Amino acid sequence: MSAAKAKKPNLSKDELYDVILSPVITEKATMGSQYNQVTFKVRTDATKPLIKAAVEGLFNVKVKAVNTINVRGKVKRFRGHVGQRSDYKKAIVSLAEGHSIDVTTGI
Repeated sequence: MSAAKAKKPNLSKDELYDVILSPVITEKATMGSQYNQVTFKVRTDATKPLIKAAVEGLFNVKVKAVNTINVRGKVKRFRGHVGQRSDYKKAIVSLAEGHSIDVTTGI
């Protein structure tokens, strides 16, 4: 059984902006920058090839790998009332050597 090469999704600029919601700026996410990794919050239905195409199309970089994590929303209490944060998906994008993304500036 041979693995078929996935072809690149053909999307417009607006559709690429809809895939990536925001960069994740935490201490753990910024530690990934020494390994040439950037972390983004993405749509929950986004696939790895779609995330790769969106990052390459928006930032003009070469993506080596994409790892995704589904994050469950925590149950929190506020003044006796129980609430729940929304579920979301994180994507850790590994960039090829020589490429970088500065998430502190806008696109």
